[in-house]
Amino acid sequence: MTTMTRQTTGLREFKMPDVGEGLTEAEILGWYVQPGDTVTDGQVVCEVETAKAAVELPIPFDGVVRELRFPEGTTVDVGQVIIVVDTGGGEGDEGTGTSEAGTEQAAPAEAPAAPEEKAAARQPVLVGYGVAESSTKRRPRKAAQPAEAVRVNGNARPEQPPAAPEPAPAPEPAPASAPAPSSRPLAKPPVRKLAKDLGVDLAAVVPSGPDGVITREDVHAAATPVQEPVEQPAPQAPAETTEAAEAAQPAPSARETRVPIKGVRKATAQAMVGSAFTAPHVTEFVTVDVTRTMKLVEKLKADPDMAGLRVNPLLLVARALLLAIRRNPEINAAWDEESQEIVVKHYVNLGIAAATPRGLVVPNIKDADSLSLAGLSTALSDLVGTAREGKTSPAAMRGGTVTITNVGVFGVDTGTPILNPGESAILAVGAIKPQPWVHKGKVKARQVTTLALSFDHRLVDGELGSKVLADIAAVLEQPKRLLTWG
Repeated sequence: MTTMTRQTTGLREFKMPDVGEGLTEAEILGWYVQPGDTVTDGQVVCEVETAKAAVELPIPFDGVVRELRFPEGTTVDVGQVIIVVDTGGGEGDEGTGTSEAGTEQAAPAEAPAAPEEKAAARQPVLVGYGVAESSTKRRPRKAAQPAEAVRVNGNARPEQPPAAPEPAPAPEPAPASAPAPSSRPLAKPPVRKLAKDLGVDLAAVVPSGPDGVITREDVHAAATPVQEPVEQPAPQAPAETTEAAEAAQPAPSARETRVPIKGVRKATAQAMVGSAFTAPHVTEFVTVDVTRTMKLVEKLKADPDMAGLRVNPLLLVARALLLAIRRNPEINAAWDEESQEIVVKHYVNLGIAAATPRGLVVPNIKDADSLSLAGLSTALSDLVGTAREGKTSPAAMRGGTVTITNVGVFGVDTGTPILNPGESAILAVGAIKPQPWVHKGKVKARQVTTLALSFDHRLVDGELGSKVLADIAAVLEQPKRLLTWG
């Protein structure tokens, strides 16, 4: 991560860094500091969301916050100044982005052309999905206009540094974003984003969480009365965020809600469209009796060696898939269009599709094929927990080889999943429920599920795909094969 700063008579500027290896913009989800707060080197000052994930940004120097250049909810280009800190001195630049700073001092914030030119040369990399050239084309945002105005004010800062904190923010955004830390409604960044999307004023929401924290349920409860008189939020902050105002304008009644397509959801949509129209998909299905697997799950839960670990059907499904890949290694491959080669991978980075408040993410367990059952259980728990908290790192979503999507948790029997770009196969696991089944010549109620395997038909022919799916089903029907086949 490249951090760029500039120092001028004790004031240092912290610019939006490239937090995602080529991404050109990020949305500010929440500020953790306010003007007047003291910050130290390494302290997290805000959380931003890119097309890959939510990331917390640490400040690289000590000082007192003088300005927050953008309110929460604003999408900012990489290279734009987002916060100004008074370090108490104008001598020396202690190394953070010195080469960048030296070039910018010749033209201090005259125009944002340099970041835009750099951004135009980038090719953003989506979450484990390779390069999407269309991502670099961004619509012009009106939210950049207040930033331009602030920069003009910023040119006068060296002449009157004490007055910089007051004139820098525009008069309208200042009271709307946070008049004072003590009066700011308490809510986590995902809740603030939800409130912004629904047009809910957090100051008017009655908190029900511990210590007065506003929860998602509180926002949803307040959404109905707030959406009817949409005119209320608009006059409070007509210039706070242009995107929020635009989102509210098309819905004067409660009949429609418009949510901006950005961040993780936008990246996922682009990746899925690219995958669906690039890789020829084939999906095969099998319905299997998993009664013995469910009994094994209960036995493992009571096993002292698995104490404290999360044991569920997904754990054994993952184990069965890894074993099927070991028996049919050709399915664990990728298509290299440029080199016209099939790349067979001798490791398995197992992706797990996880639904989060920001959209679908697919982090993966590195070298999952080398883990023990206990190690795989720990890795699954950590991966899912981190994803649900919105803290999945970009590195965790790169390099996947095959993926599991558990649609059964929603009560769905099965589906036809779309491949993650660059991967060869994805397994959908349906709901496990009692169904009539012929067992030992008699019809009995058994625990049954349906599996669906989608694969890239350039890499995997019908025979190979069928063998892999049949092996997974065989292991789940007779889990003792984890030992005899392993």
